[in-house]
Amino acid sequence: MKTAIMGVGSLGTIIGALIAKNGGDCILIDTNKAHVAALNEKGATVSGKMQLNNIPVKAITPDQMEGIYDIVILLAKQTYNDIALKQLLPHLGPNSVVCTLQNGIPEESVGAIIGTERVVGGVVGWGASFRGPGVSELTSDVSAMRYELGEVDGKITERLKKIQELLALTGTCVMVNNLMGLRWAKVIQNATLSGMSAALGATYAQILDDEKATTCAAYVGDEIVKIVRKREIVLEDLVPGWSYYDLAFNNKKELEEAKIWLREYFKPHRPLKASMLQDMEKNIKCEIDYIVGICSDWGKKLGIATPTCDTIISIVKDFENKKIPLPTMKCLDRFTLIEK
Repeated sequence: MKTAIMGVGSLGTIIGALIAKNGGDCILIDTNKAHVAALNEKGATVSGKMQLNNIPVKAITPDQMEGIYDIVILLAKQTYNDIALKQLLPHLGPNSVVCTLQNGIPEESVGAIIGTERVVGGVVGWGASFRGPGVSELTSDVSAMRYELGEVDGKITERLKKIQELLALTGTCVMVNNLMGLRWAKVIQNATLSGMSAALGATYAQILDDEKATTCAAYVGDEIVKIVRKREIVLEDLVPGWSYYDLAFNNKKELEEAKIWLREYFKPHRPLKASMLQDMEKNIKCEIDYIVGICSDWGKKLGIATPTCDTIISIVKDFENKKIPLPTMKCLDRFTLIEK
């Protein structure tokens, strides 16, 4: 069976290193030629919460793909999907499967390019930062290295089990029968802390240690839970025992409980800086439209106000349009919170 990871950035480098270290076989595909060269010449190195040095891996650029790939883990950012998937399409057979571990809700758009029958989805419960060619830093605790996988129709299939076996070489991996509940739970996770990280130019720790920033994150969670409930989507617990419904609040007491929840839930991820912010620092277009933007879009469709999500988007767009410098914690002044 021929397997690959497409989009070998911060997460893909670590996943590829662990698959190789633990006896798996996987080709790493990325457009960054310097990164590909370093991976082939020196191996993959992981720093931070995990120390792995020079793990031998095989890496290629998209133009070097050959033959048919049976399983592809898709980790390219959604902003590159049109290009990446068109490069991949000639190398997919009728029984090939692409597992998107991307942020947001990518299954429909990915399926439109490669065929919905080839697509399964999943979420990654941990974070990392790209440190340079061949090197990635694990910024979450090793205990947080968890994945949830699902078919769009909710079935538990043999192909899903094969992907589970592959990712189990790198952490805890479970299959679920409610992919959309899983996806929207991940959207809440990303929109709250990653969204605020992008809007404030801050690490998770800086957000969680600031009262107003944590309050804003709680408001984001509350806005999205309203959307999910109106759409009758049942959220999955990304971490067993931690329900995102606890971010909904109707009074000050419940708001304080939501803030405590955020600080405890994200404690293992305090050093993390959102990948969106990392892209902004490199002047690369980030995934704000696919993470926080879909929440604002659904809010408008359903008549649900999303002022906190809208403010996050506004700050990031102002930066991308060169109206403001890279955001800092001073951008908190742009958030207006309505007391409940």
